[in-house]
Amino acid sequence: MRKNKLIYLLNIDLLISGLSLITLIIITFLGVLMRYFFNRPFVWEEEVQLWCFVWLVFFGTSAAFRSGSHVAIEFVVDRLPPYLKKIIEVLGYFVVMFVLIYLMIHGAKLAEQLFYTKRTTNVLDIPYSIIYAALPIGCVLMMINYTLIVVMTILSKKYDFEGGV
Repeated sequence: MRKNKLIYLLNIDLLISGLSLITLIIITFLGVLMRYFFNRPFVWEEEVQLWCFVWLVFFGTSAAFRSGSHVAIEFVVDRLPPYLKKIIEVLGYFVVMFVLIYLMIHGAKLAEQLFYTKRTTNVLDIPYSIIYAALPIGCVLMMINYTLIVVMTILSKKYDFEGGV
């Protein structure tokens, strides 16, 4: 039972990104209809689209890390001996973690600044801090998912540092 809760918690990014994508598609489709066929555009459409885009990108990227769907250029690495693959995988992990930590820290500072300045969207009066909170939260989820994937990948392969698998 505890494991199921953890699975649901780890899949929250997939749920949020999926809902953001569905909302984005529906709002954009209805916005086109309202603008071009009824001459009554939604004045709030751009604000909701911004929210959906930001949440879709950061939570969707977290889900992509977990499923291994993120972009990876492995052409050169696949041609290396197994022990070098492991070294590059570990170095790559630290580079990705450094970038994600940097984005998380500065994203949190941005969300905090937007919270304290009480900056809101023009039409719906949505606090920008809520919209941009997806940046640090998404980075944390990406770090968790990427760490799990790298650990499972390294543990599932037995490397011999003398050059064989």
